[in-house]
Amino acid sequence: MRCAVVDDDRAQAELVRSLLERAGHHCDMMASGRALVSRLRHETYDLVVLDWCMPGLDGVEVLRMLRQGPYAATPVLMLTSRADHDDVVAGLEAGADDYIVKPLVPEVFLARVEAILRRAGMQRPTAPLVRFGPYSFDRASETVSFNGQQVKLTAKEFALALTFFENLARPLARSWLLETVWGTAADLESRTLDAHVSKVRAKLNLRAETGYRLLPVYSYGYRLERAVTDDDMPAEFPRPTGEPQPVRQ
Repeated sequence: MRCAVVDDDRAQAELVRSLLERAGHHCDMMASGRALVSRLRHETYDLVVLDWCMPGLDGVEVLRMLRQGPYAATPVLMLTSRADHDDVVAGLEAGADDYIVKPLVPEVFLARVEAILRRAGMQRPTAPLVRFGPYSFDRASETVSFNGQQVKLTAKEFALALTFFENLARPLARSWLLETVWGTAADLESRTLDAHVSKVRAKLNLRAETGYRLLPVYSYGYRLERAVTDDDMPAEFPRPTGEPQPVRQ
């Protein structure tokens, strides 16, 4: 997973980063809440480890901002020296997924991280066959079918398509997609990503009429979302008939 460690205590941030990287995660370190807010305009994170007491925006202010924006679903673990019960309650009520008081115990910290990621669905099952509506993905053969008909994708197109479906409705930054799908080739030009997205959209017909649409997120990346169809409307919702609907008073 891609993690952000936000703490103005560099020694503490380095410790957290080393623990997460030894557990197989990639980490970016930031020394202020404003740095995180700025980075989120271009990056996607699977977990934010956030200190409370920082210059400028404090951790709770940053957390409230996150919960009101497009990153509302991003898991956040508060790691702070503030141990008062009222502080713990305030942090959780502001939207923290968990709250740990310093000094951290490495084994407990990593167990809490794994629990947060499980609850958030970040640690996805690796079943060989997964289905999303009319789309069926076979990991073993790296093939995808639409309504039972196989669609020919390259290995990278398959990985990109599955990544979008596994992160449905989540805005995904270009850099995150490049790192997730291309791995060490995350420095590829963005037009490589754009070309693959275009092919995936066309080959899988990811448009409103098929139930899923793949949309650009301006100056950020892409998002796959469920399209609302007539079948999704509540029974009392008036269906379009070509005739004007009466106005309810």
